[in-house]
Amino acid sequence: MKSYKKVLIVFLLAVFGMGAAQAQFRFGVKAGLNLNSLHLSNLQNNFNDDNQCGYTLGVMTEFQVPLIGLCFDLSAMYTRMGSELEGTENGESPAYNKNFLEIPLNLKYKFGLPVVGSIISPYLFTGPSFAFKLDKNSVDALKTKTCQVAWNIGVGVELIRHLQISGAYGFGINNIADHWGIDATDVKVKNNYWTVTAAWLF
Repeated sequence: MKSYKKVLIVFLLAVFGMGAAQAQFRFGVKAGLNLNSLHLSNLQNNFNDDNQCGYTLGVMTEFQVPLIGLCFDLSAMYTRMGSELEGTENGESPAYNKNFLEIPLNLKYKFGLPVVGSIISPYLFTGPSFAFKLDKNSVDALKTKTCQVAWNIGVGVELIRHLQISGAYGFGINNIADHWGIDATDVKVKNNYWTVTAAWLF
């Protein structure tokens, strides 16, 4: 019985080693646009959020096991997000423009298409994103936490095995409000956003 277990272990190690040898590790550059929206709750004032367009750019890596179409990708992005709030106590509409180091980590599944698989390959992906604020709060009434966490769900397509075009929606997970300049201790603010990117992998 022990010999069968040894054979099974050797077989599994061989399969795993073959998969690791055939796995593809690539890197590339990525850029795109985002549109974010601050979701506000438990505010005594009547705030209205006006969405604004931002941008993102950086580098990414992708690890793929071809036999099953499963991938992991990790990016390091410089991201700028913008929004404007109307309804502050002094009647002003301060702009919430922030710069972040954003690190998304996605689990990706590529669909292998017969005949045209080398030309076009659609995929789905999901995973967390961690955005670390790079600048200080410029408006006292809009102080936010250093780290914002979101969960991304998206679709994309890979063309000619190098160009990846994708669109994703990020659901804000944590409350980013940090000592807002209003009389409320249970203020909740979550940052949700759309992102469209294009990446070139080498």
